[in-house]
Amino acid sequence: MSGVSGVSGLSATLPRMHSLGDAALLCELPAPATLAAQQKIWALADEARQWPGVTEVLPGMNNLSLIYEPGRVDSEELEARVAAIWPRLAANAIVGRHIEIPVYYGGEGGPDLGDVARHTGLTPAEVVRQHSAAEYIVYLLGFLPGFAFLGGLAPALATPRRTEPRTAVPAGSVGIGGEQTGVYPLVSPGGWQLIGRTSVRLFDPQAAEPTLLRPGDRVRFVAEWVEFE
Repeated sequence: MSGVSGVSGLSATLPRMHSLGDAALLCELPAPATLAAQQKIWALADEARQWPGVTEVLPGMNNLSLIYEPGRVDSEELEARVAAIWPRLAANAIVGRHIEIPVYYGGEGGPDLGDVARHTGLTPAEVVRQHSAAEYIVYLLGFLPGFAFLGGLAPALATPRRTEPRTAVPAGSVGIGGEQTGVYPLVSPGGWQLIGRTSVRLFDPQAAEPTLLRPGDRVRFVAEWVEFE
């Protein structure tokens, strides 16, 4: 579906564009990442998939990478296309699914819940309440198979990453990293503050659809159990 419209309620400010090597163009929006901006990124991606010479379209958080065939198109031509269409793009509001993820907060699965509470000045119970009260939007998948970058964390819960990352974060760990929250789908090194854990599998390579979440999905965390220090 085309994302072009004669009127857009969003800013017409052009993305910053620069080459990535000889066959890729990065289109990048200024921070902070917002749902409205991400929806325009999705709309631009839909349009760019139809452009001759573009072989791959990679939406990121607040950015879009266009991979192209240098013999058919060059970066200057792509920049001109983006500049021409961007002001006319309407936000592409992907109709995602509503998915609930049960979480056991605190305890062994959420060893950093107390640290997040101390940093934010909230009680652990209030951290859990605010984290599980919000509705999150999947902006994109990346970092690990099935890892969803979620928008919608309450600003009051924003907490810097750990100064010393863990070498092995258990699969299913729910964490906060800066202004984002997410779930580690696999055992992985990581520096996010771990506040809980879920038994839900976010990545199953044997399943017909290996990743549980998709861009545009709306996610709610459900507090199944809470254990405080």
